[in-house]
Amino acid sequence: MSKQMKTLKDIIGKKINEIGGYIIKSGPGRQLVSVVYHSRFFKLTSNRIYEMMDRKLLEEVRKHKLPEHIAIIMDGNRRFADGLGLDHNTGHLLGRDKLDEVVEWCFSEVGIKVLTVYAFSTENFRRDDEEVSAIMNLCAEELEKGVNDPRVHDNKICIRVIGHLKSLPKEVRNAAKLIMNHTKNYDKHFFNLALAYGGRQDILQAIHCIARDVKNNRLKPEDIEEEIISSYLYTKGLPDPNLILRTSGEERLSNFLLWQAAHSDLYFSDVYWPELKKGDILKAIRTYQQRQRSFNN
Repeated sequence: MSKQMKTLKDIIGKKINEIGGYIIKSGPGRQLVSVVYHSRFFKLTSNRIYEMMDRKLLEEVRKHKLPEHIAIIMDGNRRFADGLGLDHNTGHLLGRDKLDEVVEWCFSEVGIKVLTVYAFSTENFRRDDEEVSAIMNLCAEELEKGVNDPRVHDNKICIRVIGHLKSLPKEVRNAAKLIMNHTKNYDKHFFNLALAYGGRQDILQAIHCIARDVKNNRLKPEDIEEEIISSYLYTKGLPDPNLILRTSGEERLSNFLLWQAAHSDLYFSDVYWPELKKGDILKAIRTYQQRQRSFNN
């Protein structure tokens, strides 16, 4: 293509974009976009496109080594709710529904061995009492339902609730103990629900346990190495996360799995947790795989 033709093409393209932008900004244009966006045809078409893209991505990630352990910082429930004019508790309900989907994607479709999610941090207790109470009730309800969920038992999912459980309400502690007892012998998949969890607190409780065992002559100080410390953490017996994903656009660990994340790949998504799609999970895995291949070459 000649330089003159390329310049003409750029000018025409720019004008088309300007006209399109003007139409969208106009009242009738916005109404038309809204009608199309909310139409059944658009939803069916977009869903079909997403399904095709997800199938292609899934085929792609299955060609390479999958991360054994994925950890997720589920962030953005409240901001997602704010954007829709909903209350924060509704945002947490939508986040609960999304977690149900993500567990299904990771275990049943992708084949991930270990999934750890950051549901409630030690710092979250500083939130409004009403919101904390609603979240705790939601956690207790979901843990109780999980005991009889056929998907848990069919997929042999060992469920652990990790964190400072003593700081949780009694009904949450009881529900946590019940589901952990019912699934403790499963070993096909492992699901860790971090409640009242803090990375520093995790390390601190490990130090206390190690100190007690040294005092009682069950452990020698000179034997304390990285593997020993790992065996005292809440995630003992499981591999450290290969990939840590955080939603909402924030780029920090927020006191999550600080010891375990020493060699983890980090992936930050700008979507809020309730709007996360299967493709977002698959893209995170693909990025992890690409980084690993680059590192090993």
